[in-house]
Amino acid sequence: MKKSLVMMLTLLFVATSLLAACGNSSSGNSGDTAAGNNSKPAEEKKVEPFELTLRHTQLGEAKKNRFAILEDAVKATEAEVDGLTIKLDGVDSEVNRKEKLRGEMAQGNPPDIFDAFGSPDVGVYAKEGLVLDITSILEELGIKERFGTSLDPWTVDGKVYGTPIGGSIEGYFYNKEYFEQKGLKVPTTIAELEQLAEKIKADGKIPFAQASKDAWVPLMTTNNLWAYTAGSDFTYGFKKGETKWNDPKMVEALAKHQEWIQKGYYKKGELGLAYGDQRNQIINGEAIMMFDGSWANSVFLDPAQSGDMVGKIGFFLMPPFHAGDGYSIMQDSNNGYSFSAKVADDPQKLAAVKSFIKNLYSEEMQIRGLKEDGLLPAMQIPTEKMNEAVTNDLMKEIIGTLADVKYKWPAFDALVQADVNTELSKEIQKMIGGEATPQEVLDKVQAVQEKANASE
Repeated sequence: MKKSLVMMLTLLFVATSLLAACGNSSSGNSGDTAAGNNSKPAEEKKVEPFELTLRHTQLGEAKKNRFAILEDAVKATEAEVDGLTIKLDGVDSEVNRKEKLRGEMAQGNPPDIFDAFGSPDVGVYAKEGLVLDITSILEELGIKERFGTSLDPWTVDGKVYGTPIGGSIEGYFYNKEYFEQKGLKVPTTIAELEQLAEKIKADGKIPFAQASKDAWVPLMTTNNLWAYTAGSDFTYGFKKGETKWNDPKMVEALAKHQEWIQKGYYKKGELGLAYGDQRNQIINGEAIMMFDGSWANSVFLDPAQSGDMVGKIGFFLMPPFHAGDGYSIMQDSNNGYSFSAKVADDPQKLAAVKSFIKNLYSEEMQIRGLKEDGLLPAMQIPTEKMNEAVTNDLMKEIIGTLADVKYKWPAFDALVQADVNTELSKEIQKMIGGEATPQEVLDKVQAVQEKANASE
């Protein structure tokens, strides 16, 4: 019996020791930890690597500063989001908008993040459920109200489907040194602009640098002309059927553009020249004026691109037809980034998109865009900070012209259907090439407009 009792006590001791050992191994035993026992910490959950594709159009020397800003936002996002790699996919802007992205949308498979135009493109894609609604993200980050009216082209039925990278206006860049040498003055009417063109042509120079291989380039001039002849709000009526492309006031604008072509104000063979060539025309002294977006100013501040012309370029707006009518300009915030609706199904990608928006759309990045790339901010930035950022005379001139503006309007391609834009692009090149009259161009565009309106 004594032997049995000893054995029983031995078994009880062993069992008690085992239970104590199990208790001490528990990660929740704070007493043992405090006593200095080395309890093994719970193993962290491993983050699975994942990838986002970002389609951008920041290609070439002229866009190197904008690409650098994008790269920095990408690096900051990758550093914040565990496991993330962002794959950059660079595509020409026109190819992306009119070919690649349309095909991807038709297949329901756009990139996770993509360069986009707000209106009408994103509006069409949003109605098909292909674009991510980022309203709540902007509100959570506290930046939605800071965009002001810049979000209008990106908003459909009160929901936001993208963010503009910056703003811009259009006007004439000109060779200030040449103007001073020849005693020329900045024009205040279209008639004075034409007198300048005649003097420059007579001097053996090209009055207006232009490269029309991509139709949107010459259409900047055409759009500004009809904003004067037909009115700054005329384009709003096309999609509603309230105004017509072949209205006599529209014909007048295209006829003026055609007249400048026929008078030799542009370089021969402009239809075969790519966009960058028109800047080369003014940089090498071949041409004296160039109608372009304000974003082009960064080229004229870079010695690597402009050489001796740095500091010798000025800016003025296209003047009205009649003195005292007031200046009318295109003011744009229609280019930026949108996101695939599929991102919402993946918590990792959704978190990465939120981080990307936070890193790209900050006051610091907006000021960098203004300072390094000459891009007007899409977000509201304190005036004193903008003044500190703008240190060069050319950008000061561009901003200074805004004080004289009476009418502001979005570019035509933000207000009409894609098919209408395509038809106008095709027909304006025919007019430039002498294959169509302004009336013929606008009759064909109006027919496509009516068809597009009827299908909606």
